[in-house]
Amino acid sequence: MANQSSRLDHVFAALADPTRRAIVMRLCDGEASVGELANPFDMALPSFMKHIHVLETSGLVLSEKSGRVRTCRLSPEALVGAEDWFQQQRAIWEARLDRFEAYVMKLKKEKERAGAKRPSRTTKRKGSE
Repeated sequence: MANQSSRLDHVFAALADPTRRAIVMRLCDGEASVGELANPFDMALPSFMKHIHVLETSGLVLSEKSGRVRTCRLSPEALVGAEDWFQQQRAIWEARLDRFEAYVMKLKKEKERAGAKRPSRTTKRKGSE
């Protein structure tokens, strides 16, 4: 469990940065060389390579070098843990919201019952004419 949590931490940390999210989004369209990936960003290649390294460490990106060209591709399996975590969180929050809704409905019914037991305000009191 701790190992899974650690992997999840790495995935979320990698996706916390907008540059790395942009790289992942670009790789959704297919593999690309590091040069192609770095082109839209205004940063030096060594700085860009640090982003690639973080994505590789998290397991989100795989790369291989052929000659002088390093090609990157997305590894969607790394997102399975994050997807599972989101589904668990959704189930927890849906259950909480269902219980909250039931509580609100209970309060509403109690208020309606209390309102039905009160005497009508339209009845006249003696001497109020």
